[in-house]
Amino acid sequence: MQESSVPFQRIVFVCVNERDASLGVSCGPRNGAEIHRLLKEGVKALGKAAKLRVCRSGCLDRCAKGPNIMVFPDNWWFYDVSEEDVPVILEKITAGL
Repeated sequence: MQESSVPFQRIVFVCVNERDASLGVSCGPRNGAEIHRLLKEGVKALGKAAKLRVCRSGCLDRCAKGPNIMVFPDNWWFYDVSEEDVPVILEKITAGL
């Protein structure tokens, strides 16, 4: 095993979890995957991909408030996110990088 520091200044986890609707709501069917795609493309277009990683996430255990995004190490939580929110989120997550 080898160890080193994390190669990114921020990591953004976008929930894309999909579960059977009979088990309750989840982020995937509420555009989690599309929000992930838009954020990933936006970060790349802004030239910030070397400093900021946008990842798909499984369940973040906040399904009723989703779609959910969590940002580390800043400890930000964006919830009830829509595609229209992506520009504002991009501005915040790329600030200072």
